[in-house]
Amino acid sequence: MEELIYNVLFKYFGYTEFRGLQKDILKRILEDKGHSLVLMPTGGGKSLCYQIPALIFKGGTLVISPLIALMQDQVDSLKKKNIPAEFINSTVSAEDKNKRLNSFLTGKTKLLYVTPERFRNPQFAEAIRTADISLLAVDEAHCISEWGHDFRPDYSRIEEFRQMIGNPLTIALTATATPDVQNDIITKLGLTNNDIKIFHEGIERPNLRLEVENVFDEKETLSEIYNILDTYKGSGIIYFSLIKNLEYYSQKLRDKGYKHGVYHGKLDPRERKKIQRSFLSGQENLILATNAFGMGIDKPDIRFVVHAELPSSIESYYQEIGRAGRDGNKSVCVLLYNSEDIYTQMEFIKWANPNADYYYSLYNLLKNNESAVNSMGIEYVIEQMSFKNKSDFRAETVLGMFDRYGVTEGNIERKNLKIVNPLPSQLEDDEYLKNKLTSDNKKLLSVVNYYKSPECRRAFISEYFGFKAKANCNNCDTCSENGKNN
Repeated sequence: MEELIYNVLFKYFGYTEFRGLQKDILKRILEDKGHSLVLMPTGGGKSLCYQIPALIFKGGTLVISPLIALMQDQVDSLKKKNIPAEFINSTVSAEDKNKRLNSFLTGKTKLLYVTPERFRNPQFAEAIRTADISLLAVDEAHCISEWGHDFRPDYSRIEEFRQMIGNPLTIALTATATPDVQNDIITKLGLTNNDIKIFHEGIERPNLRLEVENVFDEKETLSEIYNILDTYKGSGIIYFSLIKNLEYYSQKLRDKGYKHGVYHGKLDPRERKKIQRSFLSGQENLILATNAFGMGIDKPDIRFVVHAELPSSIESYYQEIGRAGRDGNKSVCVLLYNSEDIYTQMEFIKWANPNADYYYSLYNLLKNNESAVNSMGIEYVIEQMSFKNKSDFRAETVLGMFDRYGVTEGNIERKNLKIVNPLPSQLEDDEYLKNKLTSDNKKLLSVVNYYKSPECRRAFISEYFGFKAKANCNNCDTCSENGKNN
């Protein structure tokens, strides 16, 4: 078996050696036929851990992936390596969906990527039951946990999906998961700790230098950004929390002659795709973005990642800085800390966690006024829910959650939104919603503590994720200040 996996590694991927725990994980999957939970830093080579078995197993490998853009990029990359892979999602025509599904059912396609929402489709669910599936890969597995930073309700149905396809051998993969989230992943898979082996590579990315700079105002923020852009040559990302701030600083950089692209969730999807492709291809070296610029940014030579505003959690921060230095060369990750950002994030958290009454009221509004909602759009919804604060985006939050939980079908922008299922119990449970709000605030507090901590930055992050690290990393600002940096 060892000779076989090395042959596959070289034939399809061009490598002669494995990295980190990859070889041990492959042996667990291919020799022991054992379930695995893989926690590996961003850029550590998680995908290889199911792509190689997919090429060896007789049956197919079904990959559950959260983002359409992410799976499309992965499939495009696999096809360039002559690996028979396909994806099915909402961007694919009905005819092509049937062709791709049939190709997987007949064994011509070895890897099929789908979003968990695909299982809502009765035709897909019925057909996939008949497939010969040797391996189920759950990518971005932290999305399973409602206490994780990127919860997807359909991910919590993974146990149901596994049963539907005959409880196949399963590998779950993520870069970020605290011990609580790890336990939640295992439970939601329908497994126990005795059923699954955890492979944890930690968060060590020694080539990433971690720094925090305290900034008081816009002038100091701009000064730090200019300094970084002038010091670190090559590709980089500057993250913002607010679109209006992103656009403001973008204009300031343009005025100074710094060329860059802009990426956020309110851009047209085609424009976002164009900007992402331009950055990945090297045509654009600098991107100013919100966290919408996320999964799928697999560019090896990003030399710096700057957070110009405070992130909402250590999980999201670590995932975002993990996009730097994937080629193993030195890169810098700078967090610009302005205490006023705390209040911005607290507002985000408040509006992202409506209470049960709000969910119930908006549900009834959609149910009883479907034609008005679709003819007048989101403005009508906001007006009927009677709030005046422009930063209050509870309506958007609830509509997003309704879509994620399968409460609604259609889209308010396309004027075809409708209620199709009752409210799930979680969204009617005030105690559950209050606990979620408290959890999100604790995550924000951890970011503040990261800034304030006198200890090694990398050690702080390691301990947050539940394991011990060295007392100092010799590659962060606190280690330098304490005279530990050689």
